[in-house]
Amino acid sequence: MDLTVTTAELAGAAAEVARLLPARVLDPVLAGLRIKAGTHVEVAGSDQEHGVRLTVNATVHTEGEVLVPAKPLAATLQALDDPQVRLKVEGQRLAIRTPTSRFALPLLDLNDHPGIPNLPPRQGTVDAGHLKTIAAVAGAASKDDALPIFTGIRIQSDARKLHVMATDRYRMAYATLPWEQEGQLDLLVPAKPLVEAARQATGRVALHANADRIGLTWDHNEISTALLAAPFPDDRARRLLEAVIDSTVLVDADALARAVRRATPYGGPHQAVTIQVEDSELRVKGSDPQQGESEEFVKATVEGDRLTKTFQARYLADALKAFAGRRIELKIQDGLRSTVLTSTPGEDGVELTYLVVPMRSVA
Repeated sequence: MDLTVTTAELAGAAAEVARLLPARVLDPVLAGLRIKAGTHVEVAGSDQEHGVRLTVNATVHTEGEVLVPAKPLAATLQALDDPQVRLKVEGQRLAIRTPTSRFALPLLDLNDHPGIPNLPPRQGTVDAGHLKTIAAVAGAASKDDALPIFTGIRIQSDARKLHVMATDRYRMAYATLPWEQEGQLDLLVPAKPLVEAARQATGRVALHANADRIGLTWDHNEISTALLAAPFPDDRARRLLEAVIDSTVLVDADALARAVRRATPYGGPHQAVTIQVEDSELRVKGSDPQQGESEEFVKATVEGDRLTKTFQARYLADALKAFAGRRIELKIQDGLRSTVLTSTPGEDGVELTYLVVPMRSVA
């Protein structure tokens, strides 16, 4: 195999594949990245659970296929300043050459690699831009692998909409977005591959699924993953959306997010930020005996009671980030009931709702 390729394009593809592969495995072949040069260059990897196949444009001098350690290749490419790089098999090494440097990685046994899992049947298509909404919902999924049921995104479909939900029990995000249905979806999907697809995909994205796997494809690219075993009780979670509102606040999401970010260093060991509803503004406060205190006012339109709520700063910041560039509505409930964040549906037909559970008051 011998090819010349734009360094940035290959580095990006190699990094995306490496991100989905495990850092530690008993079999190094499963941490390998497969490069196949033909009419185009395919960069792929699989640890049997995840599978990813990306393509880049290149000048192929000699066709071929190799398997090399993924993370060293990605790290080497990302460190290069040269606009183009040449990859060439030299004996039992893959040489990475620029006009002034040479690096060489060992070839892994391609015959021992399990291959990239086959895609399940196609179930419909969605606009790539709408995957950003799914990535925003993924922010509410748990990062704790001890409770895998909450690390996923629940995806259900009807004839015209995808319904997407995630929760870690302290916050919840729910969205609906248009899609073109060919089949029916009712899945619990690991969040990470969907976020990776949202980062890369362009144009129309096809969703493939069966009882065991989900895959997303666009152009000559694909990402697939095994499903989580059982969905979380979404009927109970949906009931949280049926809020009894005590105060409604219209505010710019970015302005509130900036105020929360500035208050966070004063949030103490619990990283607590307090939102106090005033007549025509929100008072954003942080206070800690050791770190001092902060107070900032954000203009808002207020209807209903003047309430005070305390949140863990990162949960509130994640929710506000999902509404970047938009004016949002805070539906605030008294006591420890969730605060609901929503915005007016855009022309693209996407609707997003975020729930954040407040903290008990922190002294």
